[in-house]
Amino acid sequence: MMKNAIIDTDRESSLESPERLASKITGLLILFFFVAVAAISTTLYVSWHLEGSAAAINDAGSQRMRAYLIGYLMTGGDNGQDRATYAELQSELDRFDEILKDLECGDPARPLAAPHDAETLAEIQTLHREWKLHGRQLITQYLRAYGNADASQFADAYRQWVGGFVGQINNLVTRMEHNYTYSTNLLRVIQITLLALALLGTLILIRFFFIHVIRPLDQIHTGIQHMTQSDFGARLPVRTRDEFGAVTAGFNLMAAHLQQFYGNLENLVASKTSSLEERNAQLALMYGVTAIINEANDLDTLCASFISHVTQAIGADAGSVRLTSETNGDMYMVAHTGLPVDFLSREMAIRCGECICGDAAEKGLPVIVDPTSDADTSPKLCSNMGFRTVSAFMINHDAFVIGIFNLFFKSERVFSPSEQSMLETLGRHLGVAVEFQRLRSRDREHAIAEERNLLAQELHDSIAQALSFLNIQVKLLQGAMDNGRPEQAQKALDQIRQGVKESYEDVRELLLHFRTQAGAGHDLDAAIRTAVDRFELQTEIPVSFLSAGKRAPLEPDKQLQVLHIVQESLSNIRKHAQATQVDIRVERNADKTIITVSDNGVGFDPEDVIEKGGHVGLKIMKERASRVGARCGIESRPGQGTTVILEV
Repeated sequence: MMKNAIIDTDRESSLESPERLASKITGLLILFFFVAVAAISTTLYVSWHLEGSAAAINDAGSQRMRAYLIGYLMTGGDNGQDRATYAELQSELDRFDEILKDLECGDPARPLAAPHDAETLAEIQTLHREWKLHGRQLITQYLRAYGNADASQFADAYRQWVGGFVGQINNLVTRMEHNYTYSTNLLRVIQITLLALALLGTLILIRFFFIHVIRPLDQIHTGIQHMTQSDFGARLPVRTRDEFGAVTAGFNLMAAHLQQFYGNLENLVASKTSSLEERNAQLALMYGVTAIINEANDLDTLCASFISHVTQAIGADAGSVRLTSETNGDMYMVAHTGLPVDFLSREMAIRCGECICGDAAEKGLPVIVDPTSDADTSPKLCSNMGFRTVSAFMINHDAFVIGIFNLFFKSERVFSPSEQSMLETLGRHLGVAVEFQRLRSRDREHAIAEERNLLAQELHDSIAQALSFLNIQVKLLQGAMDNGRPEQAQKALDQIRQGVKESYEDVRELLLHFRTQAGAGHDLDAAIRTAVDRFELQTEIPVSFLSAGKRAPLEPDKQLQVLHIVQESLSNIRKHAQATQVDIRVERNADKTIITVSDNGVGFDPEDVIEKGGHVGLKIMKERASRVGARCGIESRPGQGTTVILEV
C-alpha cells in the first residue's frame, strides 16, 4: 500500500501571497523600465545640451574671425570703387548680428544653446550691448561714408576698438568651454550611475527569479523524479497562490489520479495510446499540409498536392478541390484524385446551390451524406460511381467561402468530431494559401504592368519623339526633291541620318537599362561604376565617381531602381546637358543612402518644364523612386548645370 510523502526542498518558511507571479514580474519590469527611461532621458537631455553648447562655442569663436574680417574689409574703403567689398561688409555685419542673436536666444533647430548660467548670459548681453553701442555704429557710419575721405577715420576707430571686443569674446568662449567640460563630466557620472543601476537591477532580477521561479521549479523537478520511480504517493507542499502554486496543486491532483487509476493502468495506457495515435496522425496530416502550402508555387500544384495528401491520410478513395470563380460565382474543379473519367466529364463545373457541393458552399456548412439514400439532395452520380460516403468541407478565407474540397469513400465512413474540426481547419489553411497565391499572381501582374508603363514612357520620351522628328524630316526631304532643291534635300538627309543614329543609341541604352542588374553580392558601387565607364566611352565626357560611408546594402529591388535612375540621369546629360564634366557621389550614413549626379551643362528651369507638362524622363525617375519609398529631387538653373539628388 502506498504512503503519502510530503516533498519539501525549501526548508525556509514563506508566507502565502494572493498576488500572481505574472503581476510580480510585470511590476518589477515596469519599475526597471521607468528607472531606465528616466536615466536615459537625463542622458539624452545632457547630450542635447552638450550639442547646443558645442554649436554655441563654435559660433562664438567664429565671431572673433568675423570681427577682424570686418576690420580688414574696412581698409581702403575711401575710394568707393569696390562695390563687392561694400556688399561683403554689409553681409558680414548682418551675419554678426544674426549669430549674436542666436547666442542670446538660442536655436533649437540646429540645436544651438549657450549655457544657461547667469554669468554666461550676462557676458553675452554685455557683448551684445558693446557691439550695438560701438562696433555696429562705427561700421554703419563707415558704410554711410563709404567712398569718401571721412570713411577712413571710422575704419581707424573700429580697428582700435576691435581688439578689446575680441578679448571679451575670448572670455565668453572660455567660460562656455568650462561649462561644456562640466556638462561632459556630468554626463559621465550619469552613465556610470546607469551602469551601476543596470548591475543592481540584474542582481535583483537574478535573486527574484531564483526565489520565485528556480526554487519552485526545483521542487517540481524533485516531485517528477519521484513520479518516474512510480512513487505516485508523493505530494508537493503548496506554499503560494501564484502560478507555481496552481502547478503544484495540479501536480498533486495528477498524482492522486494516477494513484487512483494505477490498478487499471494497462487499460488507461491503451486508451491514451489510442488517443495519442489519433492526435499524432492528425498532427502529421497538419504538418504535411502546412509543408505543401509553404512549398507550392502555383495554385494548381497547391490544390493537387493538398487533396492528394489529405485523401491518403484520411483513407479516402477519391477527392477533389473546387474553387469559386471570381467572375460568375460558379465552382470549378481545379484538382482531383481517384475520380473516374465519366465523373470528371460531368462535374468539372457546377453552380452554387447545385448538388451537395453547391449546397454546402451556399450554406457555408460541411456536409457528409450517403449518396445511396433516397433523400432529394443525395448525389445520384456519386452513387452510380460506387461511392457510399461523400463529404464536402469549406475552403474559407476571412469568413468567405471561396471553394470546397470533397472526400469520397466506397464504404461507410463516420467522422469523429476531432476529424471534422481538423478538416475544417485544413480548409481554412487552404483558403489562406489559395488567396495568397491569387494575391501573388495579381502582384506579379501589377509589377509587370508598372514596368511596361515605365518602358512605354521611356519609349515615348526617346524612340517615339525621334520617329516623329524623322517623319517630319522625310516630308521635308520629299518636298525638297519635288521642288528641285538639292541643298535642302541634303540638309534633311543629314538630319534623318543624325536622327537614326540617336534612335539607335536610345534603343541600345533602353536595352542596357532593362538588362542591368546590381551585380554579384548586391554591389551598387560596382554597377554604377560600370554605367559610368559605358557613359565615358560613349560621350568622352569625364566622370568623377566617389563613394563614402558604410551601411548595410540596399535591397535588390531598391538597388535596381537606383541604378535605373542614375542611368536615366546620365542619359539626360548625354542628350540635353552639353556638359564637359559629371560628378557622381554615393554617401551612406546610419539613416539613408544619398546618390547625387551633377553636371556643369546648360541646365534648365524646372518650373518651366512643369508648366509645359513635364519631361517624361524626369517623371519616370520620380516614379521609380516612389516605388521603393525613396525621394528624388532635381535642382537646376539655366546656365548653371543640373543636380539630381536621390535619397533612399
